[in-house]
Amino acid sequence: MAPSDMTTRLALEAPVRAPDGLGGFATVWQHLGWLYAQMDARSGRETGTGVGPVSVVQWRITLRAAAVGDPRRPRPGQRFRMGTRLFLIGAVAEGDARGLTLDVFAREEDLT
Repeated sequence: MAPSDMTTRLALEAPVRAPDGLGGFATVWQHLGWLYAQMDARSGRETGTGVGPVSVVQWRITLRAAAVGDPRRPRPGQRFRMGTRLFLIGAVAEGDARGLTLDVFAREEDLT
């Protein structure tokens, strides 16, 4: 994959515990930086919940590689944001044998 194919700008975010002002903690999302990626929808389904139908789409998000431990390398439990859309990261793998790209497998949920 050529870097010119990675044209989608995504914000990488990580969960952080922050005091909620009442003696407890809440999870807030800290912006870590911007990454450019290519996004491919893999599968989609609709599930029912107590609040109504939920659309769930699985994505493969390909981006430039970063070494393990590099803050630019996404990790499971983090998420990408694209405007109001959120992509929860489930797994990260090397995208090619030369280690030039990463494949990030993420889930997008839409409560509409």
